[in-house]
Amino acid sequence: MSLRVVGAGVGRTGTLSLKVALEKLLGAPCYHMMEVFTHPDHAKQWAAAGRGQTVDWDGLLKGYAAAVDWPASAYWFELAQANPDAIILLSTRDSAETWWGSANDTILGRMPQAPPGDWKDMIDVMMRERFTSNFKDRDAAIAAYEKHNADVRARAPKARLLEYQPGDGWEPLCKALGVPVPSEPYPHTNTREEFVARMRSAPRAPA
Repeated sequence: MSLRVVGAGVGRTGTLSLKVALEKLLGAPCYHMMEVFTHPDHAKQWAAAGRGQTVDWDGLLKGYAAAVDWPASAYWFELAQANPDAIILLSTRDSAETWWGSANDTILGRMPQAPPGDWKDMIDVMMRERFTSNFKDRDAAIAAYEKHNADVRARAPKARLLEYQPGDGWEPLCKALGVPVPSEPYPHTNTREEFVARMRSAPRAPA
């Protein structure tokens, strides 16, 4: 199965809601950072991708119809090349400040210190090489967020690029994918409060 959607938006741009929505629309799984927790062997492959090594994308993402959130969004260009018919979905927030407030309260400000191993290698390469090494600093993180989005807009073919923000609902996704609009409300999940509660009860990141 080839990807029909390559998510280029970084974490905390409504990506878990997008995962749920895309799974509903496509009838198949959507890859998200949460998948790495259930497939810890994937971390080694994502780390390899960050080091510029050859990765079997079809093998890594076998069975998935879409990929959103980190780590996939860090390698959106490679994934878009490997899936030339896929939509490139750039999810953003209404401002960089809004994104930073959400990201700092959740993934960036609460990112655990992983023990040495594949998981730590994946995070280190993904953030330091593809985002910023100073991701807990407000100005550095905002600059990296804006640079990432600008890079997607500059390099993604216009005919394939769909920009999306939380609150846009089903219609833009359905139009781009050529599928009917569901009658049920668009999913809204992984709020700051939900994220913090999950992090408190979650096991440590895999070594």
